[in-house]
Amino acid sequence: MLEDRTDAASPTPWPAAYPQGYAVVDVETTGLARDDRIVSAAVYQLDARGRVEDRWYTLVNPQRDPGPVWIHGLTSEVLADAPLFPEIADEFAKRLDGRVLVAHNAAFDWSMIAREYARARVTAPVRQRLCTIALSKDLGLPLPNHKLESLAAHYGVVQQRAHHALDDARVLAEAFRPSLHLAAEKDLRLPLLACQPLTEWSDGPSPAASSARIGYQPSYRSGTWRPSRRRPACPYPNPGRYAPGGRLVQGMRVAFSGDTSVDRELLEDRAVEAGLHVATSVSRLTSLLVTNDPESPTSKTVKARSFGTPVVDEAAFIQLLSHIAPAGTKP
Repeated sequence: MLEDRTDAASPTPWPAAYPQGYAVVDVETTGLARDDRIVSAAVYQLDARGRVEDRWYTLVNPQRDPGPVWIHGLTSEVLADAPLFPEIADEFAKRLDGRVLVAHNAAFDWSMIAREYARARVTAPVRQRLCTIALSKDLGLPLPNHKLESLAAHYGVVQQRAHHALDDARVLAEAFRPSLHLAAEKDLRLPLLACQPLTEWSDGPSPAASSARIGYQPSYRSGTWRPSRRRPACPYPNPGRYAPGGRLVQGMRVAFSGDTSVDRELLEDRAVEAGLHVATSVSRLTSLLVTNDPESPTSKTVKARSFGTPVVDEAAFIQLLSHIAPAGTKP
């Protein structure tokens, strides 16, 4: 169990509106696309004040190539005898039921979990989520970036096995507890978001985009590990800038700036496979800049501001990737 160093400084009274329990979650996956699968999952159950009540970890057979083995270290051989997701769905649900799901970049973890439950034709028992990136921003923590390792270092938490679901969940649980107590001391409203379970699921591309194979992720073919860094030219013309609140369109030029919680190469590969042009710099032709630090003085963010280029953060970009419009659609 984790050593609790915060009880003595726990404010009294505790904010009445705060949740009664949390499920700190980390999942490792075969990639970022809508048809990607979970290969391992871990949950640390915490009580209302962040004290550990239980922990749980499992491998999951994704029934496909495991994807970025160089990140999570889980090969096809390791996963061959692991249970399928429907076989662990009930046990996973017991750890989530009645608790707020906490994750680093929670939009991603929740989307992967919701899709797995939808495939299993079961409803995930999660109603709210809390992203520790958002909480760190609200608390004004002096972090150099939004990586989990930076949040851990801020609180003196030692990371032992990065990208191992159980250790990442442990690290996040240790870092979340002092953040929770700091938020309570400030009587800060927690950045809770609603989780809408999927009620139906199809692994194939959407009907409107079936010819373009939007959402299909071919990079992680059987027998390969790291996808090639040499990318083909984008086959679609640039339709112009992204319209805030709208959809990305195939052919749009997307640039990335700063650190991301999801491996940058996975984000770039996912963008290319969806039909976007990944640009290495920002110009007047750039459709969108993805950054978690829009106010940072990097050359890309400075140029984006000067050109009026739309900017979204990583979590929003991942959501946009699942609904990309085919080439020829008006932005």
